[in-house]
Amino acid sequence: MRYLTLLASLMCMALSVSAAKADRRVAFVVGNGSYKNVAQLPNPPIDAKAMASTLRNVGFEVIEGSNLSRDQMTEKLLDFGRKAQGSDIALFYYAGHGIAVSGTNYLLPVDADIKSEMDVKLGAAINIDLTLEQTMGDAKVKLVFLDACRDNPFAAKIKSNSATRSVNVQSGLAEMKSGEGTLIAFATGPGQTALDGQEGNNSPFTRALIDNITKPGIEIQQAMTSVRAQVNEETRKGQLPWGHTNLTGSVYLNQAPTTQVANAAPTASGIVPAAGGSSDGVELEYWRSVKESNKPEELNAYLAAYPNGQFKALALARLAAIKSGPSTATRTLNAGVDPATFTDEATQLTEDQIGLDKTQRRDVQRRLTGLGFDTKQTGVFSDETRTVLKRWQAARGYPSSGYLNKHQHKALISEVQAAPPTASDTSQKAARRAAAPAGSSAPAPAPAPQRGNPGDAAGAAFVGGVVGGMMGGMFRR
Repeated sequence: MRYLTLLASLMCMALSVSAAKADRRVAFVVGNGSYKNVAQLPNPPIDAKAMASTLRNVGFEVIEGSNLSRDQMTEKLLDFGRKAQGSDIALFYYAGHGIAVSGTNYLLPVDADIKSEMDVKLGAAINIDLTLEQTMGDAKVKLVFLDACRDNPFAAKIKSNSATRSVNVQSGLAEMKSGEGTLIAFATGPGQTALDGQEGNNSPFTRALIDNITKPGIEIQQAMTSVRAQVNEETRKGQLPWGHTNLTGSVYLNQAPTTQVANAAPTASGIVPAAGGSSDGVELEYWRSVKESNKPEELNAYLAAYPNGQFKALALARLAAIKSGPSTATRTLNAGVDPATFTDEATQLTEDQIGLDKTQRRDVQRRLTGLGFDTKQTGVFSDETRTVLKRWQAARGYPSSGYLNKHQHKALISEVQAAPPTASDTSQKAARRAAAPAGSSAPAPAPAPQRGNPGDAAGAAFVGGVVGGMMGGMFRR
Protein backbone atom coordinates (compact mmCIF):
# COMPACT_ATOMS: atom_id res chain seq x y z
CA MET A 1 0.00 0.00 0.00
CA ARG A 2 2.86 2.35 0.87
CA TYR A 3 4.41 1.83 -2.57
CA LEU A 4 1.09 2.49 -4.30
CA THR A 5 0.75 5.75 -2.38
CA LEU A 6 4.28 6.77 -3.36
CA LEU A 7 3.61 5.92 -7.02
CA ALA A 8 0.39 7.92 -7.00
CA SER A 9 2.20 10.90 -5.48
CA LEU A 10 4.91 10.79 -8.13
CA MET A 11 2.32 10.61 -10.92
CA CYS A 12 0.48 13.61 -9.50
CA MET A 13 3.72 15.55 -9.29
CA ALA A 14 4.60 14.74 -12.88
CA LEU A 15 1.16 15.77 -14.10
CA SER A 16 1.22 19.05 -12.18
CA VAL A 17 4.67 19.95 -13.47
CA SER A 18 3.61 19.11 -17.03
CA ALA A 19 0.53 21.29 -16.68
CA ALA A 20 2.61 24.16 -15.36
CA LYS A 21 4.92 23.94 -18.36
CA ALA A 22 2.45 23.01 -21.09
CA ASP A 23 2.78 26.43 -22.67
CA ARG A 24 5.61 26.82 -25.19
CA ARG A 25 8.37 29.08 -23.93
CA VAL A 26 11.46 30.21 -25.84
CA ALA A 27 14.26 32.49 -24.64
CA PHE A 28 17.22 34.25 -26.24
CA VAL A 29 19.98 34.77 -23.65
CA VAL A 30 23.31 36.37 -24.60
CA GLY A 31 26.10 38.00 -22.58
CA ASN A 32 28.87 39.87 -24.41
CA GLY A 33 31.95 40.92 -22.47
CA SER A 34 35.17 40.10 -24.36
CA TYR A 35 35.13 43.14 -26.65
CA LYS A 36 38.01 43.47 -29.10
CA ASN A 37 38.05 47.23 -29.66
CA VAL A 38 36.84 48.70 -26.36
CA ALA A 39 37.13 47.93 -22.65
CA GLN A 40 35.97 44.43 -21.74
CA LEU A 41 33.15 43.65 -19.33
CA PRO A 42 33.89 40.66 -17.05
CA ASN A 43 30.36 39.90 -15.86
CA PRO A 44 27.89 39.67 -18.81
CA PRO A 45 28.85 36.06 -19.71
CA ILE A 46 28.36 35.11 -16.04
CA ASP A 47 25.01 36.93 -16.01
CA ALA A 48 23.85 35.13 -19.17
CA LYS A 49 24.81 31.70 -17.87
CA ALA A 50 22.93 32.25 -14.61
CA MET A 51 19.87 33.61 -16.42
CA ALA A 52 19.81 30.69 -18.88
CA SER A 53 19.88 28.19 -16.02
CA THR A 54 17.09 30.04 -14.19
CA LEU A 55 14.85 30.03 -17.26
CA ARG A 56 15.46 26.37 -18.09
CA ASN A 57 14.31 25.49 -14.59
CA VAL A 58 10.86 26.91 -15.38
CA GLY A 59 10.42 25.27 -18.77
CA PHE A 60 12.07 27.60 -21.29
CA GLU A 61 13.92 26.37 -24.35
CA VAL A 62 16.96 28.64 -24.25
CA ILE A 63 19.05 29.81 -27.23
CA GLU A 64 22.19 30.81 -25.33
CA GLY A 65 25.47 32.47 -26.25
CA SER A 66 28.43 34.37 -24.80
CA ASN A 67 30.96 36.73 -26.41
CA LEU A 68 29.34 36.55 -29.85
CA SER A 69 30.53 38.26 -33.01
CA ARG A 70 28.11 40.02 -35.38
CA ASP A 71 27.68 36.88 -37.49
CA GLN A 72 27.26 34.63 -34.45
CA MET A 73 24.61 36.90 -32.95
CA THR A 74 22.74 36.95 -36.25
CA GLU A 75 22.79 33.15 -36.38
CA LYS A 76 21.45 32.88 -32.81
CA LEU A 77 18.74 35.46 -33.52
CA LEU A 78 17.58 33.59 -36.63
CA ASP A 79 17.31 30.39 -34.57
CA PHE A 80 15.41 32.25 -31.85
CA GLY A 81 13.06 33.83 -34.39
CA ARG A 82 12.17 30.45 -35.91
CA LYS A 83 11.51 28.82 -32.54
CA ALA A 84 9.64 31.79 -31.06
CA GLN A 85 6.99 31.83 -33.82
CA GLY A 86 3.59 31.26 -32.24
CA SER A 87 5.11 30.68 -28.78
CA ASP A 88 3.16 31.42 -25.61
CA ILE A 89 6.07 33.32 -24.05
CA ALA A 90 9.12 34.66 -25.88
CA LEU A 91 11.83 36.15 -23.67
CA PHE A 92 14.80 38.25 -24.81
CA TYR A 93 17.73 38.84 -22.43
CA TYR A 94 20.95 40.66 -23.29
CA ALA A 95 23.87 41.74 -21.10
CA GLY A 96 26.79 43.71 -22.50
CA HIS A 97 27.48 46.99 -24.24
CA GLY A 98 24.61 48.88 -25.84
CA ILE A 99 24.47 52.20 -27.62
CA ALA A 100 21.78 54.81 -28.33
CA VAL A 101 22.22 56.93 -31.48
CA SER A 102 19.57 59.47 -32.45
CA GLY A 103 17.02 57.84 -30.17
CA THR A 104 17.50 54.30 -31.52
CA ASN A 105 19.06 51.53 -29.43
CA TYR A 106 21.65 49.05 -30.67
CA LEU A 107 23.38 46.01 -29.17
CA LEU A 108 27.11 45.61 -29.72
CA PRO A 109 28.72 42.32 -30.82
CA VAL A 110 32.21 41.71 -29.45
CA ASP A 111 33.82 42.46 -32.84
CA ALA A 112 32.09 45.85 -33.22
CA ASP A 113 34.44 48.63 -34.38
CA ILE A 114 32.33 51.77 -34.63
CA LYS A 115 33.88 55.05 -35.72
CA SER A 116 30.82 56.91 -36.99
CA GLU A 117 27.02 56.93 -37.07
CA MET A 118 27.22 55.37 -40.54
CA ASP A 119 28.98 52.30 -39.12
CA VAL A 120 26.13 51.84 -36.67
CA LYS A 121 23.37 52.12 -39.24
CA LEU A 122 25.09 49.96 -41.86
CA GLY A 123 25.22 46.93 -39.64
CA ALA A 124 28.16 47.03 -37.22
CA ALA A 125 25.61 47.06 -34.38
CA ILE A 126 22.24 45.32 -34.02
CA ASN A 127 19.07 47.44 -34.02
CA ILE A 128 17.01 46.34 -31.01
CA ASP A 129 13.62 47.53 -32.31
CA LEU A 130 13.92 45.69 -35.62
CA THR A 131 15.33 42.59 -33.91
CA LEU A 132 12.45 42.31 -31.44
CA GLU A 133 9.86 42.91 -34.15
CA GLN A 134 11.31 40.23 -36.44
CA THR A 135 12.00 37.53 -33.82
CA MET A 136 9.15 37.92 -31.31
CA GLY A 137 6.42 39.61 -33.32
CA ASP A 138 3.76 36.88 -33.14
CA ALA A 139 4.49 35.48 -29.66
CA LYS A 140 1.54 35.81 -27.28
CA VAL A 141 3.66 37.32 -24.50
CA LYS A 142 6.95 39.12 -25.11
CA LEU A 143 9.36 39.83 -22.23
CA VAL A 144 12.52 41.89 -22.85
CA PHE A 145 15.30 42.40 -20.29
CA LEU A 146 18.22 44.65 -21.26
CA ASP A 147 21.21 44.80 -18.93
CA ALA A 148 23.04 46.91 -21.50
CA CYS A 149 23.04 50.39 -20.03
CA ARG A 150 26.78 50.76 -19.49
CA ASP A 151 28.73 53.81 -20.62
CA ASN A 152 28.79 54.05 -24.40
CA PRO A 153 32.38 53.10 -25.33
CA PHE A 154 32.08 54.49 -28.88
CA ALA A 155 30.45 57.84 -28.10
CA ALA A 156 33.62 59.92 -28.39
CA LYS A 157 34.60 58.36 -31.73
CA ILE A 158 31.16 58.91 -33.26
CA LYS A 159 31.01 62.54 -32.15
CA SER A 160 34.52 63.33 -33.34
CA ASN A 161 33.76 61.93 -36.79
CA SER A 162 30.44 63.80 -37.14
CA ALA A 163 31.70 67.38 -37.12
CA THR A 164 29.59 68.46 -40.10
CA ARG A 165 26.22 67.77 -38.48
CA SER A 166 24.66 67.18 -35.09
CA VAL A 167 24.47 63.58 -33.91
CA ASN A 168 22.68 62.71 -30.68
CA VAL A 169 24.77 60.05 -28.92
CA GLN A 170 23.66 59.59 -25.33
CA SER A 171 24.80 57.66 -22.29
CA GLY A 172 22.94 54.44 -21.61
CA LEU A 173 19.98 53.44 -23.77
CA ALA A 174 17.05 55.46 -25.09
CA GLU A 175 13.44 55.04 -23.99
CA MET A 176 11.47 52.31 -25.78
CA LYS A 177 7.72 51.75 -25.98
CA SER A 178 6.23 48.29 -25.70
CA GLY A 179 3.57 46.92 -28.00
CA GLU A 180 0.57 44.85 -26.98
CA GLY A 181 1.47 41.85 -24.81
CA THR A 182 4.99 43.16 -24.21
CA LEU A 183 7.05 44.04 -21.16
CA ILE A 184 10.39 45.82 -21.60
CA ALA A 185 12.74 46.27 -18.63
CA PHE A 186 16.01 48.19 -18.55
CA ALA A 187 18.71 47.91 -15.89
CA THR A 188 18.28 51.65 -15.26
CA GLY A 189 16.39 54.71 -16.52
CA PRO A 190 16.64 56.14 -20.06
CA GLY A 191 19.91 57.96 -20.68
CA GLN A 192 21.47 56.65 -17.47
CA THR A 193 24.22 54.08 -16.91
CA ALA A 194 24.01 50.89 -14.87
CA LEU A 195 26.55 49.12 -12.67
CA ASP A 196 28.33 45.99 -13.86
CA GLY A 197 28.81 44.71 -10.30
CA GLN A 198 31.83 43.15 -8.62
CA GLU A 199 34.04 41.18 -11.02
CA GLY A 200 33.09 37.52 -11.03
CA ASN A 201 29.54 38.16 -9.78
CA ASN A 202 26.22 39.02 -11.35
CA SER A 203 25.27 42.63 -12.00
CA PRO A 204 22.74 44.11 -9.52
CA PHE A 205 19.97 44.06 -12.15
CA THR A 206 20.53 40.47 -13.30
CA ARG A 207 20.89 39.25 -9.72
CA ALA A 208 17.55 40.84 -8.85
CA LEU A 209 15.90 39.29 -11.92
CA ILE A 210 17.17 35.82 -10.96
CA ASP A 211 15.98 36.32 -7.37
CA ASN A 212 12.45 37.42 -8.27
CA ILE A 213 11.02 36.58 -11.69
CA THR A 214 10.68 32.81 -11.14
CA LYS A 215 9.39 32.83 -7.58
CA PRO A 216 6.42 30.43 -7.35
CA GLY A 217 3.05 32.11 -7.76
CA ILE A 218 4.50 35.60 -8.38
CA GLU A 219 3.10 37.55 -11.33
CA ILE A 220 5.76 39.12 -13.56
CA GLN A 221 4.78 42.75 -12.94
CA GLN A 222 4.78 42.13 -9.19
CA ALA A 223 8.19 40.50 -9.58
CA MET A 224 9.52 43.56 -11.44
CA THR A 225 8.41 45.80 -8.57
CA SER A 226 10.57 43.65 -6.29
CA VAL A 227 13.43 43.84 -8.82
CA ARG A 228 13.35 47.64 -8.78
CA ALA A 229 13.28 47.75 -4.99
CA GLN A 230 16.16 45.28 -4.66
CA VAL A 231 18.43 47.09 -7.14
CA ASN A 232 17.61 50.48 -5.65
CA GLU A 233 18.50 49.22 -2.19
CA GLU A 234 21.64 47.31 -3.20
CA THR A 235 23.06 50.31 -5.05
CA ARG A 236 22.08 52.74 -2.28
CA LYS A 237 19.66 54.49 -4.66
CA GLY A 238 22.36 54.79 -7.29
CA GLN A 239 20.43 52.74 -9.87
CA LEU A 240 16.70 52.30 -10.43
CA PRO A 241 15.52 49.89 -13.15
CA TRP A 242 12.99 51.29 -15.59
CA GLY A 243 10.42 49.60 -17.77
CA HIS A 244 7.38 49.89 -19.97
CA THR A 245 4.57 47.36 -20.22
CA ASN A 246 1.49 46.67 -22.30
CA LEU A 247 0.69 43.22 -20.94
CA THR A 248 -3.01 42.43 -21.25
CA GLY A 249 -3.15 39.68 -18.63
CA SER A 250 -1.31 38.11 -15.73
CA VAL A 251 1.94 36.34 -16.60
CA TYR A 252 3.57 33.76 -14.33
CA LEU A 253 6.95 32.21 -15.09
CA ASN A 254 6.52 29.76 -12.21
CA GLN A 255 2.87 29.17 -11.50
CA ALA A 256 1.63 27.94 -8.17
CA PRO A 257 -1.27 25.49 -8.63
CA THR A 258 -3.70 28.16 -7.43
CA THR A 259 -2.93 30.29 -10.49
CA GLN A 260 -3.58 27.41 -12.89
CA VAL A 261 -7.30 27.03 -12.13
CA ALA A 262 -9.00 28.03 -15.36
CA ASN A 263 -11.61 30.78 -15.17
CA ALA A 264 -11.49 30.95 -11.37
CA ALA A 265 -12.36 34.31 -9.85
CA PRO A 266 -9.53 35.86 -7.81
CA THR A 267 -10.07 36.66 -4.15
CA ALA A 268 -9.63 40.09 -2.65
CA SER A 269 -5.97 39.25 -2.00
CA GLY A 270 -5.46 38.60 -5.71
CA ILE A 271 -4.79 34.88 -5.23
CA VAL A 272 -7.07 32.23 -6.67
CA PRO A 273 -8.05 29.90 -3.80
CA ALA A 274 -6.97 26.27 -3.99
CA ALA A 275 -9.61 23.59 -3.77
CA GLY A 276 -7.58 21.85 -1.06
CA GLY A 277 -4.09 21.02 0.10
CA SER A 278 -1.41 20.26 -2.46
CA SER A 279 1.56 17.93 -2.19
CA ASP A 280 3.13 18.55 -5.58
CA GLY A 281 6.58 19.91 -6.32
CA VAL A 282 5.35 23.45 -6.94
CA GLU A 283 4.01 23.80 -3.41
CA LEU A 284 7.29 22.46 -2.07
CA GLU A 285 9.26 25.04 -4.06
CA TYR A 286 6.89 27.77 -2.88
CA TRP A 287 7.40 26.74 0.74
CA ARG A 288 11.17 26.61 0.32
CA SER A 289 11.14 30.18 -1.00
CA VAL A 290 9.40 31.57 2.12
CA LYS A 291 10.15 29.14 4.97
CA GLU A 292 13.00 31.24 6.41
CA SER A 293 11.39 34.60 5.69
CA ASN A 294 11.01 37.17 8.45
CA LYS A 295 8.22 38.90 6.51
CA PRO A 296 4.70 37.90 7.67
CA GLU A 297 3.19 38.89 4.31
CA GLU A 298 5.22 36.22 2.49
CA LEU A 299 4.15 33.47 4.91
CA ASN A 300 0.54 34.67 4.78
CA ALA A 301 0.72 34.52 0.98
CA TYR A 302 1.69 30.84 1.23
CA LEU A 303 -1.21 30.17 3.62
CA ALA A 304 -3.62 31.98 1.29
CA ALA A 305 -2.43 29.93 -1.67
CA TYR A 306 -2.47 26.65 0.29
CA PRO A 307 -5.03 26.94 3.11
CA ASN A 308 -4.70 23.20 3.74
CA GLY A 309 -1.12 22.84 2.58
CA GLN A 310 1.29 20.30 3.99
CA PHE A 311 3.41 23.05 5.55
CA LYS A 312 0.52 24.95 7.12
CA ALA A 313 1.54 24.13 10.70
CA LEU A 314 5.13 25.21 10.07
CA ALA A 315 3.98 28.47 8.47
CA LEU A 316 1.74 29.27 11.44
CA ALA A 317 4.56 28.47 13.87
CA ARG A 318 6.91 30.73 11.93
CA LEU A 319 4.38 33.56 11.99
CA ALA A 320 3.94 33.12 15.76
CA ALA A 321 7.71 33.25 16.25
CA ILE A 322 7.97 36.46 14.21
CA LYS A 323 5.11 38.03 16.18
CA SER A 324 6.60 37.18 19.59
CA GLY A 325 10.10 38.21 18.57
CA PRO A 326 13.35 36.46 19.45
CA SER A 327 13.44 34.18 22.50
CA THR A 328 14.72 35.46 25.86
CA ALA A 329 18.07 33.77 25.27
CA THR A 330 18.39 35.34 21.84
CA ARG A 331 17.38 38.77 23.13
CA THR A 332 20.12 38.49 25.77
CA LEU A 333 22.61 37.36 23.13
CA ASN A 334 21.67 40.30 20.93
CA ALA A 335 21.94 42.91 23.67
CA GLY A 336 23.88 45.88 22.37
CA VAL A 337 23.58 44.87 18.71
CA ASP A 338 22.88 47.75 16.32
CA PRO A 339 19.08 47.82 15.67
CA ALA A 340 19.77 48.04 11.93
CA THR A 341 21.06 44.46 12.14
CA PHE A 342 17.47 43.28 12.57
CA THR A 343 16.10 45.20 9.59
CA ASP A 344 18.78 45.73 6.95
CA GLU A 345 18.74 43.05 4.26
CA ALA A 346 22.05 41.38 3.39
CA THR A 347 22.87 40.66 -0.25
CA GLN A 348 25.82 39.72 -2.41
CA LEU A 349 26.52 43.43 -2.84
CA THR A 350 26.53 44.25 0.89
CA GLU A 351 28.84 41.30 1.47
CA ASP A 352 31.18 42.45 -1.30
CA GLN A 353 31.30 45.88 0.35
CA ILE A 354 32.73 44.35 3.53
CA GLY A 355 35.70 43.15 1.47
CA LEU A 356 36.32 39.84 3.24
CA ASP A 357 39.47 38.07 2.12
CA LYS A 358 39.96 34.29 2.34
CA THR A 359 41.34 34.45 5.88
CA GLN A 360 38.41 36.54 7.07
CA ARG A 361 35.92 34.20 5.40
CA ARG A 362 37.56 31.28 7.17
CA ASP A 363 37.22 33.23 10.43
CA VAL A 364 33.48 33.64 9.78
CA GLN A 365 33.16 29.88 9.21
CA ARG A 366 35.17 29.14 12.38
CA ARG A 367 32.94 31.43 14.44
CA LEU A 368 29.77 29.85 13.05
CA THR A 369 31.08 26.40 13.93
CA GLY A 370 32.05 27.61 17.41
CA LEU A 371 28.47 28.79 17.92
CA GLY A 372 27.06 25.40 16.96
CA PHE A 373 26.36 26.16 13.30
CA ASP A 374 28.83 23.67 11.84
CA THR A 375 30.36 24.37 8.45
CA LYS A 376 33.65 23.56 6.73
CA GLN A 377 36.38 26.14 7.28
CA THR A 378 37.61 26.53 3.72
CA GLY A 379 37.67 30.29 3.27
CA VAL A 380 35.12 29.94 0.45
CA PHE A 381 31.42 30.64 1.02
CA SER A 382 29.92 27.55 -0.64
CA ASP A 383 26.23 26.66 -0.80
CA GLU A 384 26.73 24.79 2.49
CA THR A 385 28.08 27.92 4.20
CA ARG A 386 25.22 30.00 2.77
CA THR A 387 22.71 27.54 4.28
CA VAL A 388 24.47 27.68 7.65
CA LEU A 389 24.49 31.50 7.52
CA LYS A 390 20.74 31.43 6.94
CA ARG A 391 20.29 29.21 10.02
CA TRP A 392 22.40 31.56 12.14
CA GLN A 393 20.53 34.63 10.85
CA ALA A 394 17.13 33.05 11.52
CA ALA A 395 18.20 32.00 15.03
CA ARG A 396 19.26 35.58 15.81
CA GLY A 397 16.21 37.23 14.27
CA TYR A 398 18.18 38.88 11.44
CA PRO A 399 16.90 38.97 7.83
CA SER A 400 17.76 35.50 6.54
CA SER A 401 19.45 35.61 3.14
CA GLY A 402 22.68 33.60 3.47
CA TYR A 403 24.73 36.76 2.81
CA LEU A 404 26.34 39.18 5.27
CA ASN A 405 26.21 42.94 5.65
CA LYS A 406 28.49 45.04 7.86
CA HIS A 407 26.03 45.03 10.79
CA GLN A 408 25.60 41.26 10.77
CA HIS A 409 29.35 40.70 10.38
CA LYS A 410 30.02 42.96 13.36
CA ALA A 411 27.36 41.15 15.40
CA LEU A 412 28.87 37.76 14.54
CA ILE A 413 32.41 38.64 15.60
CA SER A 414 31.10 40.19 18.83
CA GLU A 415 29.42 36.97 19.97
CA VAL A 416 31.35 35.35 22.84
CA GLN A 417 32.43 31.81 22.11
CA ALA A 418 35.00 29.37 23.43
CA ALA A 419 37.98 28.99 21.13
CA PRO A 420 38.78 25.35 20.27
CA PRO A 421 42.02 24.11 21.83
CA THR A 422 45.04 24.16 19.55
CA ALA A 423 47.70 21.46 19.32
CA SER A 424 50.07 23.60 21.41
CA ASP A 425 47.38 24.04 24.09
CA THR A 426 46.92 20.27 24.30
CA SER A 427 50.64 19.57 24.61
CA GLN A 428 51.05 22.27 27.29
CA LYS A 429 48.18 20.79 29.34
CA ALA A 430 49.68 17.30 29.05
CA ALA A 431 53.07 18.61 30.21
CA ARG A 432 51.49 20.34 33.22
CA ARG A 433 49.62 17.14 34.18
CA ALA A 434 52.85 15.13 33.98
CA ALA A 435 54.75 17.70 36.11
CA ALA A 436 52.04 18.02 38.79
CA PRO A 437 52.76 16.00 42.02
CA ALA A 438 50.53 12.99 42.64
CA GLY A 439 47.55 13.69 44.87
CA SER A 440 47.80 17.45 44.37
CA SER A 441 44.65 19.25 45.38
CA ALA A 442 45.41 22.43 43.45
CA PRO A 443 42.67 23.43 41.04
CA ALA A 444 43.42 23.18 37.33
CA PRO A 445 44.74 26.48 35.96
CA ALA A 446 42.58 28.39 33.52
CA PRO A 447 43.73 28.13 29.91
CA ALA A 448 45.70 31.08 28.57
CA PRO A 449 43.69 33.53 26.45
CA GLN A 450 43.89 32.98 22.71
CA ARG A 451 45.32 35.67 20.47
CA GLY A 452 42.85 37.39 18.21
CA ASN A 453 39.39 38.70 18.95
CA PRO A 454 38.73 39.77 22.56
CA GLY A 455 35.51 37.72 22.48
CA ASP A 456 37.53 34.53 22.03
CA ALA A 457 39.76 35.35 25.02
CA ALA A 458 36.76 36.13 27.19
CA GLY A 459 35.08 32.88 26.21
CA ALA A 460 38.20 30.83 26.94
CA ALA A 461 38.71 32.52 30.32
CA PHE A 462 35.07 31.90 31.21
CA VAL A 463 35.29 28.18 30.40
CA GLY A 464 38.60 27.86 32.27
CA GLY A 465 37.16 29.55 35.35
CA VAL A 466 34.13 27.26 35.41
CA VAL A 467 36.26 24.11 35.08
CA GLY A 468 38.71 25.33 37.72
CA GLY A 469 35.94 26.10 40.17
CA MET A 470 34.35 22.69 39.71
CA MET A 471 37.66 20.88 40.24
CA GLY A 472 38.51 22.92 43.35
CA GLY A 473 35.09 22.29 44.85
CA MET A 474 35.42 18.54 44.36
CA PHE A 475 38.80 18.40 46.12
CA ARG A 476 37.60 20.59 49.05
CA ARG A 477 34.88 18.02 49.73
